Amino acid sequence: MIKGMKTLARFIQIKREELGLTQKGLAISANVPLTIIEEVEAGKELFLAVTVRQALAKALKCEPHEIKKFEKDIVSDIVSPEIIESLKQLILNGAGGLKCPRCGALLDTRIARMYDLEDNLILHPKAHCTKCPFQILS
Repeated sequence: MIKGMKTLARFIQIKREELGLTQKGLAISANVPLTIIEEVEAGKELFLAVTVRQALAKALKCEPHEIKKFEKDIVSDIVSPEIIESLKQLILNGAGGLKCPRCGALLDTRIARMYDLEDNLILHPKAHCTKCPFQILS
């Protein structure tokens, strides 16, 4: 582990900079949307889809498990899976003004568009609370 590194955001940023890549350069090299890199480095994404983790690991010249150890799945033990699934469906259906099930603050939501290995579009609902650590990581 690189000294002083405790977050996914910091790990990705340091590895990217060690390779002399910009955020856009990493996105191109990993073939992932620039918004994913921006959100990871901003600390908004704390958990990655397996395909994104693998692509980033390859581009950053590290192993996927090195990235995974910095990821945080803080939702699963705090909010029931049924509530998470319900929120995911609401996001996919375009519902706005969703509230955090933990603190009641507004949820910042989006739908990540990714492609599987056969180029099939996969929609991943994402959300994070504007006040507390709650997030949906799909």
